[in-house]
Amino acid sequence: MAKELMTRAQDYSQWYNDLIIKGDLADYSAVRGCMVIKPYGYALWENMQQTLDKMFKDTGHQNAYFPLFVPKSLFEAEEKNAEGFAKECAIVTHYRLKTDPNNKGKLMVDPEAKLEEELIVRPTSEAIIWNTYKTWIQSYRDLPILVNQWANVVRWEMRTRLFLRTAEFLWQEGHTAHATKEEAIAETEMILDLYADFAENWMAMPVIKGVKTPNERFAGAEDTYCIEALMQDGKALQAGTSHFLGQNFAKAFDVKFSDKNNQLDYVWATSWGVSTRLIGGLVMTHSDDQGLMLPPKIAPLQVVIVPIYKGEEQKALIDVKVKEFVQSFKAAGIRVKYDDSDNQRPGWKFAEYELKGVPVRIAIGARDLENNQVEIARRDTKEKSSVSMDGLTNTVTALLEEIQTNLFERAKQYRDEHITKADTWDEFVKILDTKAGFVSAHWDGSADTEEKIKELSKATIRCIPLNNEQEAGTCILTGNPSTQRVLFARAY
Repeated sequence: MAKELMTRAQDYSQWYNDLIIKGDLADYSAVRGCMVIKPYGYALWENMQQTLDKMFKDTGHQNAYFPLFVPKSLFEAEEKNAEGFAKECAIVTHYRLKTDPNNKGKLMVDPEAKLEEELIVRPTSEAIIWNTYKTWIQSYRDLPILVNQWANVVRWEMRTRLFLRTAEFLWQEGHTAHATKEEAIAETEMILDLYADFAENWMAMPVIKGVKTPNERFAGAEDTYCIEALMQDGKALQAGTSHFLGQNFAKAFDVKFSDKNNQLDYVWATSWGVSTRLIGGLVMTHSDDQGLMLPPKIAPLQVVIVPIYKGEEQKALIDVKVKEFVQSFKAAGIRVKYDDSDNQRPGWKFAEYELKGVPVRIAIGARDLENNQVEIARRDTKEKSSVSMDGLTNTVTALLEEIQTNLFERAKQYRDEHITKADTWDEFVKILDTKAGFVSAHWDGSADTEEKIKELSKATIRCIPLNNEQEAGTCILTGNPSTQRVLFARAY
């Protein structure tokens, strides 16, 4: 029997949780706010990770690894960064447990094993990395440093949600060092383009590239560039960020270099990252009331083949033919599974793979062998068709490309239909409460106004789009002059 799901219309939040749990992506753990990523979910993350890793390496970056723990004194060195993450920090104060003499069988912290200096469990790695870079950089010849690390981080969130906001999550964080401001800004913008490329061409998730307001910047950054996506409930999701850090961290950790004229200067820096949060965004961008819908380029399984037979004789004949298909598919780089297990009926398997979002399902029976054809069902449109076995690999390859394109175009159409202009406060609130999505509206540039709008509407400025059209107008809240519209939304 198929696993029953909540529908989006009934309860969007529960629908999302149902898909994550019943779609075998993740599970809750014994640690509050932390999740277990199951093999199917981790395979999805691995496909995303491998694609991004190649993109980073193709642009000259190398992987390294830095410690999980950051001495408190280092964490405090860049004040804005420390202040920005202070409320989310987990802290290690002791290094040993001992048996509680008053409660046999129980353990207690050994008071004699107190650390000389408390350690922060990294919420981000700028502090430990820039302290290290100080020993790596003396001359312009040591620059640029283009380093990325794949790691876990801990941010002690009070309200958590699988993939979208967890106390521990997986991510990549790039940390680069440059000789000039221009070079560092070019790096920041290049990574933003790389993230947008990955989101749109692999995840089939349309994004808007923009710059955050000073209120929304990464703590310690001069500028934060971002990609913003729109989920099916009309809420925005920050899908990736790339930060121009200026010389802030170099000054905090006294990282200087001797330039070509033998003059000392502080190094220019960037940092950038995307996380397992992208999986949550992927689920909410494409999935429907029947289950997950995964873009072929990053789906753990692209094709599943299900045999339909009566008796072992029919199955033996089908097995021979399917073996040919599987070999041909794998040679073409298609991730395929032949599910010939006999513990579930074909109908159950169809529903299960639909729930798991496998892009293409192929059914083959004894009559299909006689007719030299198979039945293909595509997950995105649920259309079924009978196709010839001849050239099946080419047929499936083309279909996977078509599904990838269709998922992107469908999501882009939804996104574009949910960017709405508002010229008054009443229009602004009405759009948020009814249509939702991105609201394009004038803002007077004041941090106080931005905070007041957030307080009154629960909407934030998601970004100032790059190459934004300049347009004279008045702020929706204050009526003060404005030179451009910005994008507001309620967000995850």
